[in-house]
Amino acid sequence: MKAGVFKFIVNLWPPLFFSGIKITYLAADYREARITLKLRWYNRNYVGTQYGGSLMSMTDPWYMLMIMNNLGRDYFVWDKHAEIDYIAPGKTHVHAHFLINDEILDDIRTKTANGEKYVPEFLVQIKDDHGHLVARVKRRVYIKLKPRAREN
Repeated sequence: MKAGVFKFIVNLWPPLFFSGIKITYLAADYREARITLKLRWYNRNYVGTQYGGSLMSMTDPWYMLMIMNNLGRDYFVWDKHAEIDYIAPGKTHVHAHFLINDEILDDIRTKTANGEKYVPEFLVQIKDDHGHLVARVKRRVYIKLKPRAREN
């Protein structure tokens, strides 16, 4: 699916839309994405800052989707694990940047070539409108070459 169409559709997906999460940029090759979580009355926590669950949610599907779209249908790709380290209260809109490159994709292909699973870890920084760090999220993605695609 073309990245522009995907971006339009995913921005209407209820779990993201109703949380105030929006993909603001998606590269045509699915190798870069920028996500924004707007601070609204309906997604603030009790003390008026960004709700922690929404901060985690804004990082949820992106690496999985970016990797799937770059590796193709010959791979199982699943989000496996995530952990968040809250650094400072999010008092403004917040932003996250996701990036994959040839080195990451080549590493994945090499480590899964014989059917082994591979679980790379990605670090996402969530920053506020002023560029201050709000949270760090570690995301692990399970990747395995499907049996039909193996050379054996």
